[in-house]
Amino acid sequence: MIRILFVCHGNICRSPMAEFIMRELVEKKGVGDDFYIESAATSTEEIGNGVYPPVRRILAKRGIDTSKKHVRQITNSDYGKFDYIVGMDKYNLRNMRRIMDDTQGKISLLMDYTPTPRDVADPWYTDDFETTLKDVTLGCECLFEHITSSKNK
Repeated sequence: MIRILFVCHGNICRSPMAEFIMRELVEKKGVGDDFYIESAATSTEEIGNGVYPPVRRILAKRGIDTSKKHVRQITNSDYGKFDYIVGMDKYNLRNMRRIMDDTQGKISLLMDYTPTPRDVADPWYTDDFETTLKDVTLGCECLFEHITSSKNK
């Protein structure tokens, strides 16, 4: 089983978006049983809260229910539980590395798997949830391709 943990600052926008988009992707590819996908925050600000309403709405348009998702913070013990720990921007990356020591090279940025590496803009600040959804979708597709092509080598 391939285990992926998506991480952003608050775990209310980008990382849950990636969690649910990746789940949708692996299900459509017929390999959902081969993946365990979760998301978490680097901060404690939103712990226990649900997905941010604009993200809930944008995912609901795709038929994705996020009602059972609640924020949790990453822990050092997550390092041993996941194969890929994927942040959304360089600040997440810095904070992730403060929480866990990346001895096996599991920590990465989502958009580093794409042809145009960059941060995923935080819609909390940009209010552009559509662009974030496009970036997250592309990132998840490219991460999936990376994982499946690596697995076949």
